[in-house]
Amino acid sequence: MNWKRNNKIIEEPIIDYLSVLFDDIISKGRLFKVSVGTDSQKHGKIYKFATVILITTSEDLGGGVIVGRGGMIVHAIYHHEFKQKSKALVNERMLFEVSKSIEVAYELSPLLELYDIHLEIHADINPNPKWESNKAMQQAVGYILGMGYDFKIKPLAPASSNCADKLC
Repeated sequence: MNWKRNNKIIEEPIIDYLSVLFDDIISKGRLFKVSVGTDSQKHGKIYKFATVILITTSEDLGGGVIVGRGGMIVHAIYHHEFKQKSKALVNERMLFEVSKSIEVAYELSPLLELYDIHLEIHADINPNPKWESNKAMQQAVGYILGMGYDFKIKPLAPASSNCADKLC
């Protein structure tokens, strides 16, 4: 994947880039969490996908007070065409989104283990049965859990539902 941050292309391997970023966060005495999410939007006959690595930072002020200190978004944008044209496409697309997030999480796992960072997969799937994406929820959640990752779905999944959504 071709990764970017602040619309600048990241030239080095993503592991090296994130390692420097993590060291910088730690040197400032900040805490941080990492989540990965993917979203897609139809553009003509193809779908535009955005996969996001969301790093949210916070600071422990002592006495049980932790305040948020913002976040950083590293993203990749790519396109994919699906052969299927029916409603079953929703399931295929949701699982494709989740598989892309898991693929990135798997690539990052050696770095995350080195820094003892817990990762979440964020899925852009609606828990409300009236929405089409809900039909893929059981499969997607099973896939994520089966790969050993924790997950969040809408509305608690900002990496996919907010960050990646805005990039599509």
